[in-house]
Amino acid sequence: MSIEAAKEVLLIEEQGLAAVRDRIGEEFVKAVEAVQISNGRLVITGIGKSGLVGKKISATLNSTGTPSFFLHPVEAMHGDLGMVMASDVILAISYSGETNELNGLLVSLKKRGNAIIAMTADCHSSLARSADIVLDIKVPKEACPLGLAPTASTTATLALGDALAVVLLNRKKFQVEDFRQNHPGGSLGERLKVKVSEVMLVGKDIPVISPDDTALKAIEELNIKNKGAVLVIAENNVVLGIVTDGDIRRIVMMAAESLERISTAELMTKNPICINGNQMAADALSIMQKHEITALPITDENGCMEGMLHLHDLLGKGEFRFLV
Repeated sequence: MSIEAAKEVLLIEEQGLAAVRDRIGEEFVKAVEAVQISNGRLVITGIGKSGLVGKKISATLNSTGTPSFFLHPVEAMHGDLGMVMASDVILAISYSGETNELNGLLVSLKKRGNAIIAMTADCHSSLARSADIVLDIKVPKEACPLGLAPTASTTATLALGDALAVVLLNRKKFQVEDFRQNHPGGSLGERLKVKVSEVMLVGKDIPVISPDDTALKAIEELNIKNKGAVLVIAENNVVLGIVTDGDIRRIVMMAAESLERISTAELMTKNPICINGNQMAADALSIMQKHEITALPITDENGCMEGMLHLHDLLGKGEFRFLV
């Protein structure tokens, strides 16, 4: 009984999606073009369940390259209307098209000259008459057996919002790199799908010493920069070697000589493993794992320093915790 009822709900929602899909036409094209040519944002507004769906549509638009925000109709009439610029396009959502708070807001927006796109099931409603473009979201019936709770209608509205966002994404030639820039807090897998040059240390953040500096100087630089390694750089910026925490521990074991008398040229690991800034972060992580190291110099084709990459820069320092 429960399984059949659940399947019936999904079937009704599928039928609702199919009905909205079959009615997509020139009005949808006009909506896409209105947003695309605008120098402003796409402002989503609606009340109740329509408002909740509108918030999700706005979030999808933002992450796919179309600037957007949600505007509550009641709050708008009490000051938030100041958030709207004349160049913004309005997407107003109401299944009935007769939501008083929403239609009251549209009167003010039309006076400002904003282009208005309506999502409604009644193309002859007050909302539709106020709009410049009307997108039909009418479904055959709701999945709710009482016909009261918005179910199939909200699913169809959300899906049409997704369609609008994706078509705009394609029109704007929005790429994977653009999406990642909007999601800097993504998973480790996504963090590794970037170029090394995007996460490496540069400039004064790189721990560096010259081959003539003493081992004591190397230790000082290790302590100051706290990266677990120091690059040994020639006058022409070529990477000569790298001094790691492990090298310091090794030389400390050689207690017969004073650190003051040992040069970094004697201490360093010569010809360290280096990578190019255009290589992928995933490749860098693989190299670190293979050679059991935590720092990589980033060099150009001539071996000159461009930056330095530390394991923390790949994994996101402070974002991962290991429980023991």
